[in-house]
Amino acid sequence: MDSIIETCQLSPTLQISRVLTGLWQIADMERDGQVLDPNETAQSMRPYLEAGFTTFDMADHYGSAEVIAGTFRQSLSQPHAVQLLTKWVPKPGQTSKVEVRNAVVTALNRLQSKQIDLLQFHAWNYADPNWLDCLYWLQELKQEGLIANIGLTNFDTAHLRIVLTSGIEVVSNQVCYSVVDQRAGGAMAKICMEHNIKLLAFGTVAGGFLTDKWLNKPEPVLDETLTWSQMKYKRFIDEAGGWEKFQQLLSTLSEVSKRHNVSIANVASRYMLEQPAVGGVIIGARLGKSEHVQDNIKLFQFRLSDDDKAIIQKAQATLTPIPGDCGDEYRKPPFLTASGDLSHHVDTIPPPFPTLEGSDGRTKALSGTIWEDIAGFSRAVRKGNRILISGTTATHGSKSIGGNDPAAQTHFVIDKIEGALQSLGGTLEQVVRTRIYVRHLHDWEPISRAHGERFKYIQPANTLVRAEIIGEEYLVEIEAEAIVN
Repeated sequence: MDSIIETCQLSPTLQISRVLTGLWQIADMERDGQVLDPNETAQSMRPYLEAGFTTFDMADHYGSAEVIAGTFRQSLSQPHAVQLLTKWVPKPGQTSKVEVRNAVVTALNRLQSKQIDLLQFHAWNYADPNWLDCLYWLQELKQEGLIANIGLTNFDTAHLRIVLTSGIEVVSNQVCYSVVDQRAGGAMAKICMEHNIKLLAFGTVAGGFLTDKWLNKPEPVLDETLTWSQMKYKRFIDEAGGWEKFQQLLSTLSEVSKRHNVSIANVASRYMLEQPAVGGVIIGARLGKSEHVQDNIKLFQFRLSDDDKAIIQKAQATLTPIPGDCGDEYRKPPFLTASGDLSHHVDTIPPPFPTLEGSDGRTKALSGTIWEDIAGFSRAVRKGNRILISGTTATHGSKSIGGNDPAAQTHFVIDKIEGALQSLGGTLEQVVRTRIYVRHLHDWEPISRAHGERFKYIQPANTLVRAEIIGEEYLVEIEAEAIVN
């Protein structure tokens, strides 16, 4: 009998089930220091495979998830019957080519595999261009055969654009996307459809809150009695307007679920499966303790009508939109993580660029482009409370970033400006003046819109002029000034 589980072709070499089983809760199950037995826990994956849920999602920091998944694959008579998707989340700061290879080899050893089906990359600080180095090196390992496909995780729209226009081949972006969190439904979905990139949506059941269990229940206290996943998504609920509004949404989802004789979780995830650009939804499992195989099967036994979607959208409209773009919850306040900050993720965010002290009280920041050596200038100089940033193009080392896309180049230029500011003790919010030079006047709008996205709430003084920029590949150059409080 053929499985009713829908599949998605992420690439010519990778077909996944549209419901992926997430293994992040293994880290929560091991948070008391106890390590799960890999052989015993691996067998809890078998019911998912037998039901047609062939795809498992994990990461290097999900406890022993990679080891358990690799043990399970090796126990199969047909190891390639399952797809094992993992993530690499390096610490902030400089990462070398050797360290990238070591990270991939470590994952291969844990997975007991010669090739990773999909390696998804996370970057903590876009102002540090080392994230691009990491992706270029991962692409080299893909060409070598150690990685079959490269994906991203928690990338926002601007930086997905930079990746796509800079010659890096990715097939997916894994982001939070649910009936509570609709950030990925606008510009992100649009660029994904333009480039045939699939969204892998996590958080579709909000750590279990989008289930019948929580309908008409009192608000839980956000403390350590909750699982890490519940602590995280309780923050999303609070940000979206609070428990009362969330209960109204749950009531609407319950109404729809009764029409189809399915669960609230089914409706919440089915709604996301039917959104543009979504390749699959990731539903977590506490292997050996809490599994939802039979309930997940029901996801493919019904479809939502236009009326169903209309009343869900009406309930969503009462919520406060989650601020920012995809992945911002890991990079800027409000930090919608289990702890409410980055304390359980990273220790510190190192400055992106080296600095040199001058004899007259100035401090210089150097980004390492070839032009700084050729022309003898600093990326930025701080004297007193002023930071002056040189004209900056989309250059990284000897590479031109962003292709012929003026918006992508602009976003990368602003990243470099932000990196210089961070290195000299400033922030983007302290910029009081920008000057934009454009090669082609017809590019003024995408460049201005990109500037507007990044400086929307800062609104520095600004001038835009057409200029003969040195370097045919560069479409925009920006300089900036900041006053540090």
